[in-house]
Amino acid sequence: MKKAIQIILGGIITIVFLAFFFGGGLEKQAKKEINKIEIQVANDAVKQYEIAKRNGSAMDAYVQAGLVTAAYLQANDERNYKKWKKIEEQEGKNAGL
Repeated sequence: MKKAIQIILGGIITIVFLAFFFGGGLEKQAKKEINKIEIQVANDAVKQYEIAKRNGSAMDAYVQAGLVTAAYLQANDERNYKKWKKIEEQEGKNAGL
């Protein structure tokens, strides 16, 4: 009896695993994790921009604003990409470009 229950549970676990793996669950989870990482990279870039803005030259702020813009582009965050593109352009003007 115990052996039959173990076989049934093993079969159910195997089916669930295979359904998750081949049903796209693994890909969806990976995509979700990558998106979280891309957003974190963008947030870190914003912090670096703020440091450069406070402590660096106008060129430093311009370069960092460009990195923030690129990070939001990579994250497919169009709203923040547009916002930072404008900031980047303004920082370019501040830097004499």
